[in-house]
Amino acid sequence: MSVLDPGADDDDSVVDGALRPTTLEEFVGQERVKSQLGLVLEAARRREGIADHVLLSGPPGLGKTTLAAIIASELGAPIRMTSGPALQHAGDVAAVLSSLQPGEVLFIDEVHRTARAAQEMLYVAMEDFRVDVVVGKGPGATAIPLDIAPFTLVGATTRAGLLPGPLRDRFGFTAHLDFYEPADLERIVRRSARLLDVEITDAGGAQIAGRCRGTPRIANRLLRRVRDWAQVHGSGVVDADAAAAALELYEVDAVGLDRIDRAVLEAIVDRFGGGPVGLSTLAVAVGEEPETIETVAEPFLVRLGLLMRTPRGRVTTIAGWQHVGRTAPADTPGAGQGVLPWQEEPEDSSEDSP
Repeated sequence: MSVLDPGADDDDSVVDGALRPTTLEEFVGQERVKSQLGLVLEAARRREGIADHVLLSGPPGLGKTTLAAIIASELGAPIRMTSGPALQHAGDVAAVLSSLQPGEVLFIDEVHRTARAAQEMLYVAMEDFRVDVVVGKGPGATAIPLDIAPFTLVGATTRAGLLPGPLRDRFGFTAHLDFYEPADLERIVRRSARLLDVEITDAGGAQIAGRCRGTPRIANRLLRRVRDWAQVHGSGVVDADAAAAALELYEVDAVGLDRIDRAVLEAIVDRFGGGPVGLSTLAVAVGEEPETIETVAEPFLVRLGLLMRTPRGRVTTIAGWQHVGRTAPADTPGAGQGVLPWQEEPEDSSEDSP
């Protein structure tokens, strides 16, 4: 598992939980979402009622689970956590909903992976706070309505487009979390370093923030790896030199690409002439599962403009050729645009998968 995989489940997961902010004020970044969500929660507190159901969407590692816990904390309510894959039958949903306390927050991670039968039961529960329990089978089956305590559902999804319309429409507030700006990531790294009792310099924090793909979870993971290097090989201080040396050891380059990312770019350039190449062929070429390439490597490569997904397959842009140190043909997408911003010398001051 790559050190940059935002979905990685490693021994540091307990530390990840300890580093999470517990209030909206502590939560760094996502200012627009924080303002909107704060208004929803404050209105619920003033009404002394429950808050509207909330849907949080966005890539992994941006803080959806953290925001769910913050919502419960701000409302002064307990929180029940489950996941979409765990809710595969209507009975699973009925069991969870019938045991909720008044005002409790129910968090469903990856809500788009909830089974259709379970989603249909959620429709009524979210709107009317009741579930229909079916007794018997066949023509003699009877649906008995069962009232449940009013609750707030917080759903998190990395693929909002897979949610059925009737379920999506029942969320009173929908927020999309964007990747973080470097300045916000530096604040997150410094806060985490303080909680971990790690001495860090501004330059060291900037190095980590610039290589974490705009994702706080990855930033915290890289901080811990740099801390390890500094304690074993350095002075214990996370400075620019320690960060650069540690991230080089873990094969994380200046823009956040890791071994898998570079393997994908180099395979397309060196073996397939820059593309196009299909996903399954590319997966065989780099020795990874197609899902790993599609969900872990490709989104970041496309976001940086190093790779394009076309109906015919994956194509490396001029920036991608430059990043792996190759000279691109004249007909490469983006040719003639010059070098990448991070390759410039400092001024002298003294689509769908095929």
